[in-house]
Amino acid sequence: MAEALPDAEAVLDAIATTRAIRRYTDDPIPEGDLARILFAATRGPSGSNRQGFRFVVLRDGPAATRAKAVLGEAFRRGWSSKRTGDGYDEGTGVRDDSPKARTARAMQHFVDHFEATPVVVLACQQHKRGHITDGASIYPACQNLLLAARALGYGGVMTMWHGFVEDELREILGIPDDVDLMATIPLGRPQGAHGPVRRRPLGELVHDDRWGGEAPWAVDPPGTRHTGAGPRRAGDR
Repeated sequence: MAEALPDAEAVLDAIATTRAIRRYTDDPIPEGDLARILFAATRGPSGSNRQGFRFVVLRDGPAATRAKAVLGEAFRRGWSSKRTGDGYDEGTGVRDDSPKARTARAMQHFVDHFEATPVVVLACQQHKRGHITDGASIYPACQNLLLAARALGYGGVMTMWHGFVEDELREILGIPDDVDLMATIPLGRPQGAHGPVRRRPLGELVHDDRWGGEAPWAVDPPGTRHTGAGPRRAGDR
């Protein structure tokens, strides 16, 4: 029988407090810490343990500098479209103190300063098949990477806006055609701090025995704070 880890509470706390970090200091990530973060990523599971994932790390080399510039333009384009399409400057977004406005400011800072991000990791997947299961062999590694960064005092966020400039990135970085670019993960020392993330109540997200089956045992820990985003609640219109 598997035994609980001696520091199980610390592990569970890290999972519950790993926020999406988009604002970074100028501090570099030492290579020793970067190696530990990537080691944790490579411990992620993959189908048949093939380990088809690969990570291209962009720091301050000549190819990395060019790739970051291309990514910066793509991220600004992506955020501009999302800001308009999702109405971030409408409704509660006009109030400076609203969560919507705070999110918009953080996102704008993120894209405006993208090129200054200390480290950008491109998560790649070999054996291109274009199948929905491809992500199952790399996204657990991406989550390991973010948790390891959190453990060492860094932060990051998984993004997909590289899709706007994938062809350019392949040319700059020499990424083969049979390799998928599955995620872009900026990393750095947070300007702010990690803390409890807000999600929907556990009971709304867990079904017991069948779809729609109530799970009275699925109770959030005391003090959990919730968000209004996510799937519709029963009775929502």
